[in-house]
Amino acid sequence: MDASAAGSTPPESPAGSGTPGSAGSAAGSSPPLTETTDRLTPLREMQLIRAHLEGGDPDALSALLHSYQGRIYSVCYRMLRRREDAADLTQDALLRIMEGLGSYDGRAAFSTWAIRVAMNCCLSHLRRERIRRHGSLDEPVGPGEEPRHARLPGGGELSGPERVERGETSRIVVRALASLDPAMRAALVLRDLQGLDYQQVGAVLGVAVGTVKSRLFRARAALREEVERQLAGATETEADEEDTDDGGSIE
Repeated sequence: MDASAAGSTPPESPAGSGTPGSAGSAAGSSPPLTETTDRLTPLREMQLIRAHLEGGDPDALSALLHSYQGRIYSVCYRMLRRREDAADLTQDALLRIMEGLGSYDGRAAFSTWAIRVAMNCCLSHLRRERIRRHGSLDEPVGPGEEPRHARLPGGGELSGPERVERGETSRIVVRALASLDPAMRAALVLRDLQGLDYQQVGAVLGVAVGTVKSRLFRARAALREEVERQLAGATETEADEEDTDDGGSIE
């Protein structure tokens, strides 16, 4: 089992949060933090970085940060499972990217470097707060939308009972993911939810590829064990409720 069973689309980040502005940007003109699939090519990213660092172009910096805000929010939300914390750390990560852009040496892909900044923010937060369990575990969706796990690949939809069962399984996977050690959770989020390859995951976490594979093996085993434990607990609860119902119907 991998973490992708929980669905890969986090809730949209709160409206009103903005990309950290740069010198010359008008107040309030920063775009809101939203989940977006628009990504720049590596060549375009380097053009924007050079335009900002060499020419002081504030629009280049804004475009670069805007292209990453949704992806960074996704990483933060998957690590923390709390929208408020994810939004705060997204802003923190974007600010650190903006301030550290001059130190980016191009040895790693910019996407790898940016996600590493975001992941470091998350891991530092988890260490400081010692967060292991999080409050909001459901995956909110927009008005009129259904969770991704309720849609079938062929375009059909699950029946009502199937949707309830699939949704409960998804929530169990999310709870199990939140219970993992942050280092193992980070490996799963980057590999299974963000789709990074082993080399990229290693570059983000600062570990060797062999360590990445070992962490993923242990993380998936721990995730499977926790999911099975929670499923067994849910089954026992349902059985107890059925016994109570049957007992209550006897005169």
